[in-house]
Amino acid sequence: MSSTNETAAVLGEHEGTAPSTSSTDAKSLTRDPEHQPTEDDVDMEKVETGAKDPDIVDWDGDNDPENPLNWPRSKRLPVIIVVSFVAMLSPFASTMSASATPLIMKDFHSTNDTLGTFITSVYILGYAFGPLFWGPLSELYGRQHMYNASNVIFFIFNIACAVTNNIGGLVAFRFIAGVAASCPVTIATATVADLYPLEKRGRALSSVMLGPLFGPTIGPIAAGYLSEARGWRWAFWLLVILSGFAVVISFVFNRETYAYTILERRATRLRKETGNPNLRSKLATDKTPTEYFKMSMVRPMKMLLLSAPVFLMSFVMATVYGYSYLLLTTYPRVFGQQYGFSEKGIALTYLGSGVGTCLGLVFSGAVLDRIASTLKERNGGKHRPEFRLPAMLISSLLVPIGLFMYGWTAEKQVHWIVPIIGTGFLGAGMIIMFLPGITYLVDIYTVYAASVSAACTVLRSLVGALLPLAGPAMYDALGIGWGNSLLGFIAVACIPVPICFWIFGERIRSSASKRQF
Repeated sequence: MSSTNETAAVLGEHEGTAPSTSSTDAKSLTRDPEHQPTEDDVDMEKVETGAKDPDIVDWDGDNDPENPLNWPRSKRLPVIIVVSFVAMLSPFASTMSASATPLIMKDFHSTNDTLGTFITSVYILGYAFGPLFWGPLSELYGRQHMYNASNVIFFIFNIACAVTNNIGGLVAFRFIAGVAASCPVTIATATVADLYPLEKRGRALSSVMLGPLFGPTIGPIAAGYLSEARGWRWAFWLLVILSGFAVVISFVFNRETYAYTILERRATRLRKETGNPNLRSKLATDKTPTEYFKMSMVRPMKMLLLSAPVFLMSFVMATVYGYSYLLLTTYPRVFGQQYGFSEKGIALTYLGSGVGTCLGLVFSGAVLDRIASTLKERNGGKHRPEFRLPAMLISSLLVPIGLFMYGWTAEKQVHWIVPIIGTGFLGAGMIIMFLPGITYLVDIYTVYAASVSAACTVLRSLVGALLPLAGPAMYDALGIGWGNSLLGFIAVACIPVPICFWIFGERIRSSASKRQF
């Protein structure tokens, strides 16, 4: 198409028709921060304002090939593979230090158990701060630049961890690496929302979330064997190698998926080609980048504190997430001291939760979209975000079962396979809870997918970082049995949350949508 024809098509001047968005979710990608965070409101805004403005740059019809929702599989798949790998590497690094901690503490002549736990926890603490920057920046400058920048920072500070000569430096470098690593965990769900319509989002999200949920399991196994064979620094050199690979494939294969950024680039190109300085993206905002960034930085916290769906779902997911990290710190105590496992044997016990996670992922990927589609048909073809929640009811039972089984069978020193099976229940429950929960929130706030993901990440990272610090004292006072029973009772108390949202979710969402984010 010539530049003149392309301009006419983009501006919606064919036969006097206004430009249209491409599918259900394209209309939800508006950037105006004053809009209500619902897809219907955004669509109405577009119809009632600016749709016939000849200076508005929009998609070239419903089948515009530049719209990520219309990309062919061959173009989407490399992006999903890169994002999945980077998102796996981030939590993989989070627990690598767990099994190497005894060697690290010995090398630095320290016997402080809390400090040893903090070497792992401080990385997760970085997850609590990074999303406040990565989410807004991705909505300002696009996803691709954020992936590339965070990968480079992660690579550099893993090198720093590998060569540091004092434990204070290791803690500081781990924190900065955690801030960088929080980027893919924060915006991966937004990338999925960019690429897939609602009816295919659950399965796509399952593939992307495999890494973040399975990574913490395989990290300690790799580090346990490598540290025992070559020393703890090689655990970090492995991260350097993997993160260097991530930098390369991200620069080569990753593409921009954010509709705002793509349309801004198109508007910039057309302004040069046509000489019309008034051309602007349909998703543009009148706010300056500084104003928008400041507003976007506080949006995740506003959503977390003022939106009942975001807070309660984030709290439930954060609880299970914190449990998984807390239990990781108990494996040396349980399987090393009580069962007499070697360092390599302890590392293999992490496979229990890993297998459970994989089974939960397969289950979630198979049923999440199917259940939602079936319920949508029964509801006269109208989708409700609550149609994502039935699977959460299963996870609400699996989590306390896993905690009680692991705690009491380990306390009574039943055969070692039984507590490992208990960790498998917890791993399955974690992912079956996480995927429906985050998909539910993205369905509600598709406009602010990165921000709602950031809100969830902040809370669960704080819990995941701080809860393990209390673990040694709790287990010393209560023992493994009653310590895990306490966690199990809290998990039982969370069971009514998805039930309440299933029954009253539409009313709660209606109230939440009145607030401006």
